[in-house]
Amino acid sequence: MPNPREIHRHMRSVKNIQQITKAMKMVAAARLRRAQEKAASSRPFADKIEALLKTALSDRALAKQISLSDHPLLEVRPVRKTGFIVIAADKGLAGPCNSNVLKHSVAEMAACDEVSVIPVGRKAKEYFQHRGYRIEQSFFGLSDKPDFDYAEQIGSAAIQAFTSGEVDEVKLIFTHFKSALSYTPETVHLLPVLPPEGAAALNGDDFQDDRNGPEEIGDVLFEPSASALLADLVPAYVKNLIYAALMQSAASELGARMTAMSSATDNASELLRSLELSYNKARQAGITREINEIVGGAEALSQE
Repeated sequence: MPNPREIHRHMRSVKNIQQITKAMKMVAAARLRRAQEKAASSRPFADKIEALLKTALSDRALAKQISLSDHPLLEVRPVRKTGFIVIAADKGLAGPCNSNVLKHSVAEMAACDEVSVIPVGRKAKEYFQHRGYRIEQSFFGLSDKPDFDYAEQIGSAAIQAFTSGEVDEVKLIFTHFKSALSYTPETVHLLPVLPPEGAAALNGDDFQDDRNGPEEIGDVLFEPSASALLADLVPAYVKNLIYAALMQSAASELGARMTAMSSATDNASELLRSLELSYNKARQAGITREINEIVGGAEALSQE
């Protein structure tokens, strides 16, 4: 049985760890509230861009005027190689948040013939690097406090890989935030940007031939021209999807860390109670042993 001094030293180290986990829990809780507010405030703008894009691509008159050479992000081509943007955290101590999204991404990649990865977050970079995946470009350092500039850098890398022909489609994998206790990995198709159901297909000769027919007046009037609008709208839509995914992943990371640190703090309290009981038992055993020695010595002296 350990002596009281060793148990007391163990209790002191557990108390120090408990203070750290409690502080990390409070910091994560404060940051989580800010991340949720930031994600909620960015949602109306993202919804408006998505609605505008759906309106534009659903307009048949506009579809007849679009040239895929001018809008390569709309071009659907046979898929030989798939690019994945995988968003994870820069730091650990976030429960199963990182491992869940990384396992989900490996399962998604297993269904593809050839893949390349753009990892976002230090944990994602280290995971795919150690397993020999081809990494096009990596981003890390802002996983728990992303901004739109960060999303623009990632979006530009994805657009460059798609337009250059390095990949034929791009998928985005991130952690969808539901609550501090509920977050699930999710896969979103990013590129090419697909028109909504019922819209004209933007994929070939029929599309080009329709442009030679009689002029058709669309449901929506665009100013400036529809082509100029799409040239700005499609990349903005892609980058906003990435920004929304970054915000979701950041909130999920902070929620997972808050939950993990709360559990660690509670476990430390239970361990301290157990150690305190062991400490008291060891102390009492020592006192009893000393009393027995004194009594034994006194009896020996009295017999003399």
